[in-house]
Amino acid sequence: MDHDFRLMPEQASSLAGEVDALYGFLLVVSGVISITIAGLIVFYAIKYRRGSPADRTVKQTHFLLMEVSWIVVPFLLTMVMFFWGARLYFHQTRPPSDAMEINCVARQWMWKFQQPQGKSETNELHVPLGQAVKVRLISEDVIHSFYVPAFRIKQDVLPGRYTHAWFRPTKPGIYHLFCAEYCGAKHSGMIGSVHVLEPRAYQAWLSGASQGLTTAEAGHELFVQLRCNSCHQGGGAASRGPALENLFGHEVKLADGSTLIADEAYLRESILKPVAKVVAGYQPIMPSYDGQIGEEGILQLIAEIRSLSKADQPQAEPEQPPPEEP
Repeated sequence: MDHDFRLMPEQASSLAGEVDALYGFLLVVSGVISITIAGLIVFYAIKYRRGSPADRTVKQTHFLLMEVSWIVVPFLLTMVMFFWGARLYFHQTRPPSDAMEINCVARQWMWKFQQPQGKSETNELHVPLGQAVKVRLISEDVIHSFYVPAFRIKQDVLPGRYTHAWFRPTKPGIYHLFCAEYCGAKHSGMIGSVHVLEPRAYQAWLSGASQGLTTAEAGHELFVQLRCNSCHQGGGAASRGPALENLFGHEVKLADGSTLIADEAYLRESILKPVAKVVAGYQPIMPSYDGQIGEEGILQLIAEIRSLSKADQPQAEPEQPPPEEP
């Protein structure tokens, strides 16, 4: 992280070049149009100033080619901007399927990260070079904004709602992390840094300090501590709550006849407001855990439920019957 003056932040992610190219195009188009209009204003102001001998007789009421051009050219330019911007937007909001997921909880005035392996960080984030990284974001208090200029990403972090930002770092180094949304008296101090390490250095960093439980393992401990297993034990008629195995990402039928996909938002709402969407076949008897567990705990519980729904988990091979004796 150097302190030399830069007209633009350095490009350190796979998205940075695309964002700068679109920004440059918008800047050039706006500059050409603005300079042209300003130049014509100055030219005609001088030419037709009071007392000048310029001919003021009207020679032509309209010029069809100019009128058509003034409609078609701006239209084409705006369509180029629209489709280019839309393509980049969809690219920025759709992380790759192989992205490493990191949880981030924002609060006044700090960033709390948790690596998939369980290691936690405050105001610092370590990531491997070349690896797509998806940061799942939520706030515990007010609206914040996750902003890394070198990666050209900025995403609002909202209380009560999950958002995400993703990036693929292309240069090792240390990069500024800011909160770009005024969030209180110490907003200017809500800063951090993203450390991009070579893959071997990242693995060495992970193993160099004591690690806690993985996010899913911490969620399992919390699951047992809150006695969630007393109701969600396999589902069926003998259970008071629906089964959680293979729940995440699958369709859920509700008591009112509607259906939805079990995603992070649904699971979070079910933990904090369990009577809002009751699963068909079950009674609204689950207590609310609002105020009893924080956002980190909710993310851990969701990770535990997701770990029970992995389609790539190895299937147990059926036991072979013993060979019959002759």
